Amino acid sequence: MTKEEKVQYWTDLSDRELATAELLVKGKQYLWAGFMCHQVIEKIFKAYYSALTDETPPFIHDLRLLAVKADFWQYMTDEQQTQIREIMPLQIEARYPEYKDMIAASLTKERLEQIIVNTKQLQQWTKSRILSVK
Repeated sequence: MTKEEKVQYWTDLSDRELATAELLVKGKQYLWAGFMCHQVIEKIFKAYYSALTDETPPFIHDLRLLAVKADFWQYMTDEQQTQIREIMPLQIEARYPEYKDMIAASLTKERLEQIIVNTKQLQQWTKSRILSVK
């Protein structure tokens, strides 16, 4: 795969997962919608990492660490960094049931709708950074 193909691969995954998150909110599957929001950001950060380097993005799920490794954490606003910290706990795929239950109980439709707005903004901001690299 060329660098451009790798960037497109990760970007396409991010876009599809955003659409999935929106459908999950409509279906009142808030825990999984939150998980998809985490995936949206993880994939777009990996797209940016791919735009910067010929290396495979790190096999990690820590959004802050991905942003640090891609060398753009320091360019994020305090608000964006806070949004990352809010999305991080939603990486629940391998979590224990009690943890999933606790996270699920904290997710309302209104909260998820705001998380999706934030996710879209972070995704678009990262896409603009990718375009500046090309």
